[in-house]
Amino acid sequence: MKTYNQTNFFKHTFCEFEQVDNFKFPGKTNYKSKSESIYFYTDEGVYRKSNHWGRVANCRWRLISNKNYKNQQIVIGFAKWTNFYPINSSEKIFFIDVNFEEKSAKIQTKKTIEAQKLFTFSEAQKKTKQINHLFKDDKWASYFNEEINILRKKIIIKFINSEKTLQQIKSTYK
Repeated sequence: MKTYNQTNFFKHTFCEFEQVDNFKFPGKTNYKSKSESIYFYTDEGVYRKSNHWGRVANCRWRLISNKNYKNQQIVIGFAKWTNFYPINSSEKIFFIDVNFEEKSAKIQTKKTIEAQKLFTFSEAQKKTKQINHLFKDDKWASYFNEEINILRKKIIIKFINSEKTLQQIKSTYK
């Protein structure tokens, strides 16, 4: 596994930053981006002050925020160097976390759980997009003779635990 630090954390990485409300940036910061995000490095990790999260240049940086966060609001986040993962790798270090009550799916790193099927970032991204589409659109279910929520759950669970395509899994329920 690659080791990240202040010289390479911004190169094709996935990371979850925790929102920090009580950090004051020193007068001299380590880096300021063209989009006005500022960074301060410590031995343990990096603080980032920004109004945009998610897709950041060639990275995918998620903000784990408190309930008051609104998009485009300036927020400070902190991430340990050990929380950065490569997204352009062939390593299978990501899994898909599905919340059936909230009808959502998101990519997680293997450090959070060991019992899931693991994917590369690209594979996990594609599967997550397809799962979120299953949650939003119900038209596909009209071809099946089962209640939509039960069917959806069966299909998604098989999908995140196999190498099969969504189409292959759906066809087993017709």
